[in-house]
Amino acid sequence: MKYVCIVAIFLVGLMAVPEVVVAQKLSKKERKRLKKEQKKRLKELKKMSAADFQKQQDQNKELAAKASELESQLTSAKNELSQKDAEVKQVKDQVRRLQDELQQAKAEASNAQENVPVATNANEDAEYNQGLVFRVQIAAYQNQDLSGYDTSENFTAEDGDDGHQKYTLGNFRDYWEADKFKKYMRAMGVKDAWIIPYRDGSRVPIKDVLEDLRSNNPANTTSVN
Repeated sequence: MKYVCIVAIFLVGLMAVPEVVVAQKLSKKERKRLKKEQKKRLKELKKMSAADFQKQQDQNKELAAKASELESQLTSAKNELSQKDAEVKQVKDQVRRLQDELQQAKAEASNAQENVPVATNANEDAEYNQGLVFRVQIAAYQNQDLSGYDTSENFTAEDGDDGHQKYTLGNFRDYWEADKFKKYMRAMGVKDAWIIPYRDGSRVPIKDVLEDLRSNNPANTTSVN
């Protein structure tokens, strides 16, 4: 018991040193309160048995270990949060890039539509339809008639031999411009869009013109229609 008291007094002395230094900067009333607390703590330590002292030490070690574990968990959580922030930033950058690509695709589609030649009168329309012309068919219906909405030179409706009403957009001299426009239509949801060639205003089979396209530009004919 005497040994425990000596150790306790020694510990109190160690704890009291910084408090004394701080007390020099305190008022008289605060120094008095500090001394009273120190005496009270010393009495508590003197009453402590060796078993209680050892128990207190074990509790202190346990609390220190728990504090260390919590600090480790906090560091791990901070690292995970930092990683999540990096992943979120990466996703945001990807979304921003896709939005830019979508805007560019819309602008290109708009430019392609604006560049479709438009006939100003019947004579120019007849002259433009002479020779080989490509249009993009967007739909074919058997019981749907949209010919009443055919108010643009770039939108045509015609009756097919199979009884279907067929609708086309555009008027292209160049096959690859028509192919680009077809791809825009498919990208916008018109999955059945495909190219139809016309010669002197009459629809002709695509196979009749593919051979000429392959011979004139074989590098671009790996995929037609």
